[in-house]
Amino acid sequence: MIKRLKSRSPYLGYAFVAIVVSLVCNFSYLLLLVANQSDAGHRRNVRERDNRVIVEVTGNLSISGDGFGYIITEAGDSIYIDRQKVHWLNLEQGDRLLVEASEQKYIEADHLIMRRVLQRNGEEFDYGALYRGSEQWHVVLYQFIFYFILAFVLLLIMNSKGRDVTWQQFLLRSAICLLITFATYFISPVPLMHSGEVIPVYKSRQIIEFVVVLKSLFMLAVVVLYSRIYTLIHREQQVSLENEMLRNENLTTKYNMLASQINPHFLFNSLSSLSMLVREKDEERALKYIDQLSYTFRYLSQNGVNTNFVTLREEIQFAEAYCYLFKIRYADKIVFDFDIEESHLDYRLPPISLQPLIGNAVKHNTISSKQLFRVRIYTEGEYLVVANEKRPMLEPSSGTGVGLSNLDSRYSLLLNRNIEITDNDKEFIVKLPLNKEEK
Repeated sequence: MIKRLKSRSPYLGYAFVAIVVSLVCNFSYLLLLVANQSDAGHRRNVRERDNRVIVEVTGNLSISGDGFGYIITEAGDSIYIDRQKVHWLNLEQGDRLLVEASEQKYIEADHLIMRRVLQRNGEEFDYGALYRGSEQWHVVLYQFIFYFILAFVLLLIMNSKGRDVTWQQFLLRSAICLLITFATYFISPVPLMHSGEVIPVYKSRQIIEFVVVLKSLFMLAVVVLYSRIYTLIHREQQVSLENEMLRNENLTTKYNMLASQINPHFLFNSLSSLSMLVREKDEERALKYIDQLSYTFRYLSQNGVNTNFVTLREEIQFAEAYCYLFKIRYADKIVFDFDIEESHLDYRLPPISLQPLIGNAVKHNTISSKQLFRVRIYTEGEYLVVANEKRPMLEPSSGTGVGLSNLDSRYSLLLNRNIEITDNDKEFIVKLPLNKEEK
């Protein structure tokens, strides 16, 4: 159930963002219309704000190929209309217009510029009708659905295959979204204010629809920024989660190491072995045993809470001391073969990786004087391998599997790799990945 919710949640988030983007696009469009309407409604007060002469002129409209308009009067004069006004006012070729016109404010020219349309084809020009047409529900719905679908598709592309993307992948996806936005621009809806009809850009009089361009660029910018910001937040959450998991694993490791240190069997067996050497008056081996036991306990206490890596050299030195304790305890009925390549000694691995493997090998197999029990510790490629022959006990020792599970979790978190386990009728083999780089 949790996995299903997690898999759905990104798409719900994309849909929500797409809705917001589409609403902002369309409402910004309506606000622009309101601004234009307000500007048009106040043009009759222009006379009070500047000294330019405003005249009323009547003539027929002629629209050039590039979209600019000219009102040709009976006297042969021409009144200039910029193509933006031609488009927004939905003027058409041949319209007979009564307009207010004045000189251009900053440019000296022979012709006047249109300020406001008073009449169109003998009827009073209703500016309000332009904006009432844009408020028809089907026009707004058409635009909303278009930009919603486009924004949702772009979000899917930007966030495909998870959030862990490189800068190169991010830039590539952004470029793909830019191309898609450019391609869909030509089919973007353009409402005709006078009639309320919606047409695609490629059917419009102007190849560059300024408002549609603004919408498209705004939508693309929001999608790209949202994806990048969400990616950074996702990475931060992942790092926090992994740190928390690692902290928990380290607490578990610390507990296990402390438990091993005070485990009565481990302690009593060690003291029993030492006592045997003392009774045999084997002073040399007794001193060495004390040194190895001291080194083992010191290494466990120092690295039980260590979240850093240790070199293979350090781990092998610990393993040799730890193995020596077993050799004395079992009176040389067990053999540990170390075959470590010199070039691998500076490779790194999580501390106390060998202790649970060596301990499990001794704990779960029969060790007798009839045949030496052999444990091999060697390097193979970029792996440290621990292998032991299987000698099942008459009464198998109970085990929880926590040691191997904990070890695998630590490798997964620290190296982003897992240990490899091979368990067959003859051998039990564990491969530990080694890391060349210092973490």
